[in-house]
Amino acid sequence: MKTMKIDVDIPVSIYKEDDTFIAYCPVLDISTSASSAEKVRDRFHQVVEIFFEETIKKGTLEENLLNYGWKKKKTWTPPAMISCEPEKVSLSLS
Repeated sequence: MKTMKIDVDIPVSIYKEDDTFIAYCPVLDISTSASSAEKVRDRFHQVVEIFFEETIKKGTLEENLLNYGWKKKKTWTPPAMISCEPEKVSLSLS
């Protein structure tokens, strides 16, 4: 099997809920959690690697990336993150 190496900037948001850190990646729709920010970053890298390994193995990588808005030119590029900030929303719930 041919090994290919690509470097890509993948946006990830890291949240803290109580004592748990959560990393969420909207351009792959994956998340992971850990007890520290450092550990959650390490786990995020592992989860991304597993995502790519498994989708390549299943033959669904291209389909998944296109569904998540990625573009293929010379290499794959994820959609650009424009903003990641709190947005005030007013809701009327009954």
